[in-house]
This record gives sequence, structure tokens and C-alpha cells, in this order.
Amino acid sequence: MAGPTYALDTNVFMDWQVRFYPTDIFVSLTAKVDVLIKEGRLFSPALAKEELAVVGSAELVTWAEARDEIWTPTETLLGTALSIQNRFPGLRDPKAEYEEADAYVIALAQICNGNGIVVTQETSAAEKRNPKRPMFIPDVCRELGLTCISLQGLMRRERWVF
Repeated sequence: MAGPTYALDTNVFMDWQVRFYPTDIFVSLTAKVDVLIKEGRLFSPALAKEELAVVGSAELVTWAEARDEIWTPTETLLGTALSIQNRFPGLRDPKAEYEEADAYVIALAQICNGNGIVVTQETSAAEKRNPKRPMFIPDVCRELGLTCISLQGLMRRERWVF
């Protein structure tokens, strides 16, 4: 039986490869992620890849470009993402200069026939001292009844041990 499908936010890749678990040290983590990719269980919106091209390290950008199969085209998610943005306008950062991937990450989990799980490093607005907007990915997921976990939550759910 196949496990859940994970929809990853941009910040998961950043925390994984740039901040906390660099691929040259955590080789087995990279191998486990690659197994999820091979099984067709790990995806992210193409917009996240665009964000990584701006904020990611050279190594992360190279890693992302070598895994075209995980990047879901914007057109595939557009209708669902726009519906989410319209229903939850507080999700969008009013100061953002470009289209954000947040609604697309949630849309990606939604189109997985009840098997999608959002993976983000964001916390809900209630957990922040001075939130810059009224809603974050976990808030919208809660409203929509979607499971939302962190990268460590994914590791625990998959029972990865290092």
C-alpha cells in the first residue's frame, strides 16, 4: 500500500539543505527523500522551484533542477490555488513582490484525492508574537481539514532513523 503524498513548501528545502541538514553531511536523508520521489510521493509547486532559484544555495538549485519530476506545473494547480487565495485572502503577504507558492502548496495537497499532506516549516499565526499577516499555511490547512506537518514530522511519519 502506498503511503501519503507530500506537498512541500519552499522553506522545507531551505531548512533541509541550506540551514540544518546539508546534503554532504546528511547523505542518508537525501537518499530517503529520493526514495519518496521515486515512489511518486513527494512533490512541490513549480513556483517553489522559482523561489529556490532566487533564495537557494547553488547546490540546492542544482539539486532541484536535477529532479524535474517533483515540480508540479502552475497551470495544474492554478484553479485550486486561486480558490484558496480567494477564500483565505489573509494567506497572502501584502508586501510580496511576486506570486507566492503558499496557496499552490496547499492546492497540491488538495488534489491528491485525500492522500495529500502539506509539509512546511511555517507555524500558525496564533503561535507568532507579531504575525505579519492573519493566516499562514497551517491555519489554512486546519480550516480545510488538511494534515500539515514539518520536515521533522515527515521524518517521524515515515519512521526514518539516522
